[in-house]
Amino acid sequence: MQELKSKLVIGISSRVLFDLKESHEVFEKYGVEEYRKYQVSNENNLLEQGDGFNLVTKLLNINNFSKNEKIVEVVLLSRNTADTGLRIFNSIEEYGLDISKAVFCGGESPYRYVKAFDVNLFLSVNKNDVFEAIKRGVPAARIFPTNKKNNKKVDNTLRIAFDGDSVIFSDESEKIFHEKGIEAFLDNERSTDNPLKEGPIKPFLVELNKIQSLFDQDACPIRTALVTARSAPSHKRVIKTLRKWNVRIDESHFLGGMAKKEFLSSFMADIFFDDQEENITQASDQVASGHVLYGIKNKRAE
Repeated sequence: MQELKSKLVIGISSRVLFDLKESHEVFEKYGVEEYRKYQVSNENNLLEQGDGFNLVTKLLNINNFSKNEKIVEVVLLSRNTADTGLRIFNSIEEYGLDISKAVFCGGESPYRYVKAFDVNLFLSVNKNDVFEAIKRGVPAARIFPTNKKNNKKVDNTLRIAFDGDSVIFSDESEKIFHEKGIEAFLDNERSTDNPLKEGPIKPFLVELNKIQSLFDQDACPIRTALVTARSAPSHKRVIKTLRKWNVRIDESHFLGGMAKKEFLSSFMADIFFDDQEENITQASDQVASGHVLYGIKNKRAE
C-alpha cells in the first residue's frame, strides 16, 4: 500500500452525527439555560444516531484498511459548550467512534475553524454555516433529514454520489441553461472543448481519489458515482473535463432529467451531493443527502 501524505479530514456538526431534535426543541422553547440543564441531566443517556452517523462510521472504517497510518479523521465542530457537549462525547465513546478532536463554540458558528483543521468536507444542518464555509473555499453541504429505515449500513464500502454542475463543476453551464434555455446550453457544450471550471465539491473528490489510488480498484473501500441530469451530447464535456483533471469516477449516470432517487438507491449511496433542494428532498427518502449551497439556484442577498 502506498503512503498518503495527508489525511482526509471531515468536519461534522453534532446535529449531523446524532439525533438532537428533542434537545434542540428544548433550546428553541425555553432558551440556553434550560437547554444546558437538560443536556447535563441527560449526559449519561445515549443519543440516537443522526442522519450522518452511517456515513461517519464508514469513513472511519477506511482506517481499518490501512495498516500503518490513519488516513481519515473526523472532527466534531459544534455550537454547544464543552459543558453541554459532554453528552455528545459520552455518546461518541459509547458507540466506539474514533473521534478525539472537537471545537465547542458556545453558541457561535463553528465554520470559522474549518480552515484551522484543514477540513476537506464540512457537513452541518445549519444553512448559514454551510454558505460561509463554501464562500471560504471549503467543500460543504447542508444535511437534510432522511428516512433512517432506508439509511442503513449495507456493507463496509463507502459509496458517495455527486451531481455535476454546481457541485463537482461550476455553475457556468447551468447559468446558460437557466437564462437562455436548453438549446443555448447544448450549443455551448458543442462549441467548446474547454474543460468545465471546478465547483465547490471538486477538492473533496480529489482527496477521495488520493485515498482510492492507495488501493487496487477491486479492493478499494470507496466507490463514487456521478449522477447528473446531463445526457448526450453534453456528456462529452464532462468526460473530457474529468480526464483533464485526472479524476476518477467509478460510475457515471447521465439521466437526461430523470429523477435520481431510484438510481441512488440502486447504487446504495451513503450520501448524495446536489445543488438543487428539490433533488435533495426527493433523494433524502432513500439516502443521506447534502445540499450544496452554491451556484445560480442558491443565490442569496449578501
